[in-house]
Formats: sequence, structure tokens, C-alpha cells
Amino acid sequence: MNQYVLYFPETDKSSLGLVGGKGANLGELYHIPGINVPTGFCITTQAYTDFVNRSEEFSRLLDALQTIDAESLETIKAVGQRIRTYIENLDIPSPISQEIIQAWQKTGSQHAYAVRSSATAEDLPGASFAGQQDTYLNIKGESELLVHVRKCWASLFTDRAIAYRRKNGFDHRKV
Repeated sequence: MNQYVLYFPETDKSSLGLVGGKGANLGELYHIPGINVPTGFCITTQAYTDFVNRSEEFSRLLDALQTIDAESLETIKAVGQRIRTYIENLDIPSPISQEIIQAWQKTGSQHAYAVRSSATAEDLPGASFAGQQDTYLNIKGESELLVHVRKCWASLFTDRAIAYRRKNGFDHRKV
């Protein structure tokens, strides 16, 4: 089994912690006879964790979020922008990018892809994170794929997502 990528046939509801709700549901659908699910893959939470945890600067940026008032929209906007810019400009480590590119080549490098979040904490009994992260459609090419993966990861720190987590007591490091 790959560490950073799981193909739809490799996912199901038991994969929720690795691929989130959308990814797990795509795997469930794939296993139902007669349902045509296009080929695709999920980049695992392990890839994101290994991407961001190699940086002490990222940890410091997250520390700044811990004390922000959920109503302080200007501060949220400034810190969120710094985090998003940092993530979007951080190189993806070679083992992660290589596995993503291999999956892209295997599933069809000639296709256009959707790069979207599949959060592991979406739709909890007392909270819903749906629609807080960005979705990118019609992504073509190796470099565009990697750029939009970083943008998708960075969108975990949109102003609305930061404010929602602060207001509802969710740890930015755990979502």
C-alpha cells in the first residue's frame, strides 16, 4: 500500500482517517456493481502531515492562530494569508510529489482532474466543515496538479475556516 496516495479501489469507509469523507465515499461507490466511478486517487492525510510537519515556520504560524479571537477578522485575514502563502510556496518533498505524479500518470495524465478537499472532520454531529476549502477543476499537467494540491492544502486556512474553527473550539493542528 502506498503511503501518500490511495486509488479509489483501495478506499472505503474504513479509510476515512486517511482520505476523508469524499475519498472514502468514492471508494464505497467504486465497489458497488453497476456504478461507474471514474479512475482517480486520493492524496492521503499522511502526505499533508509530512508536507507541513517538516517546517518549524509552519508550526510557529499555527501557534499564532491559537490566540486569535474568532471575531478579529482583520487579524484572521492577515495570519491566514501568511499561512496560505507559506504553504503555496513550500516545496512538496520528493517522495510525496513522486507518488502523486506516479498516480496521475497511472490514472491518465491526459485527463483533467478535480483537486478538492476531503476533510476528515466534515459533517460531525455538532459541526460541518463543508464548503470551507477550495476546489479546483479542470486541472491538467504535472506542474498544475502539484500547484493546485498545495493551493488545496493552503485553503484549509481560509479566513472562514480559521474563524469557524476558533469559534467552535477545533484545534487547527488536528483538523
